[in-house]
Amino acid sequence: MTTHADLAMVNLDSSDPAAHAAFYAHALGWEITHSETEYAMITKDGTSIGFGRVPGYAPPAWPDPTGGKRYHLDLTVDDVAVAEKDLVAAGATRPEFQPGGERWTVLLDPIGQPFCLCPRR
Repeated sequence: MTTHADLAMVNLDSSDPAAHAAFYAHALGWEITHSETEYAMITKDGTSIGFGRVPGYAPPAWPDPTGGKRYHLDLTVDDVAVAEKDLVAAGATRPEFQPGGERWTVLLDPIGQPFCLCPRR
């Protein structure tokens, strides 16, 4: 069985989520659907971009081939456990730290970039 996921959201680290979201809402013509100090979100046609506050955030240098994590993908699936099993078999790993509890599962792709499996609503 092959898992086919739908892209639900891209989350970006930010020093000012509300301003960051306002800029991209203007640039893309998307709607601001959530805006607080710690987190903001813009949405269009069922896809969202989230902006999460990271204390001490520093923007990446350009170019920076040695830079660290700057984003993660949220993927919606019908069955998180089935998708996890399939994607681990395809090369992902499941880190011990799982901040979402029952709400989502964090996996690391084959190169170590984190992404989340979320139940489809």
